[in-house]
Amino acid sequence: MSNMNVGIHQPDYIPWLGLFYKMYLSDVFIHLDDVQYSNTAAHNFNVIKTAQGELRLKFPVEYHLGDMICEVRPKYELGWREKHLRTLEMNYSKARFFKDTFSELKDIYMVDYPNVAELNIAINEYIATRFGITSKFVRSSEFAIDTKREEKVIDLCVAVGGTRYISGNGARVYQDPEQMSLILNRLRSLGQRYSPDVDPEVLSGPTISIRLIYSDGTRLEHQIKPDRYIRTGQAKWQQTDPKQIQSLMLLLKKTNAFY
Repeated sequence: MSNMNVGIHQPDYIPWLGLFYKMYLSDVFIHLDDVQYSNTAAHNFNVIKTAQGELRLKFPVEYHLGDMICEVRPKYELGWREKHLRTLEMNYSKARFFKDTFSELKDIYMVDYPNVAELNIAINEYIATRFGITSKFVRSSEFAIDTKREEKVIDLCVAVGGTRYISGNGARVYQDPEQMSLILNRLRSLGQRYSPDVDPEVLSGPTISIRLIYSDGTRLEHQIKPDRYIRTGQAKWQQTDPKQIQSLMLLLKKTNAFY
């Protein structure tokens, strides 16, 4: 039986290159759009590099406490898209591939997406396409799975037929390794750490994905050095019938193992 790699991540605004590396490793990448929106997460902001240093790009939103990312509306009427595009143009217009990408990116920006998730997904999938990433993209909201945290991760992986889960280092914040080991009977977890092989001048600053498509224009796989990233199985799991997984999940729910 062939492996099916699954990556999952919330749709952030022009995220760092490591997220696209996770997409690159994934056969199926799930945009986690039906989780709670956060003012502190990068759902509506990020920073870019300018001649004067880092500059924060943030757009205003309309939301209520507890709203999911797919329920929060960008406030297009305040003209932030034009400002962000002008900022990108002023800082990257001399980049080698700017003319090849900016008009396409502008067209994506100027669509009135119904929510923050759809806006970010459109931008991020465009960047992924420019990097030559061919993963299948889906949204978690398509599956109407209402479980939480580690449980939701596994439910989503099972829903798309995944056999291996691509887990970034940041996932340690919300994933309990002990609980994951109890329920990942069908999956093998792959640790993912990324260091791109790009010029240090291009690399500096947290958000380099959009800058890289302007300055380099190559496929993401050309930015990877084998000795500069890790793709190792942190745990190996036996093949188990999905019904047994569901039974185990129900047992864990009853014992409040996830909370």
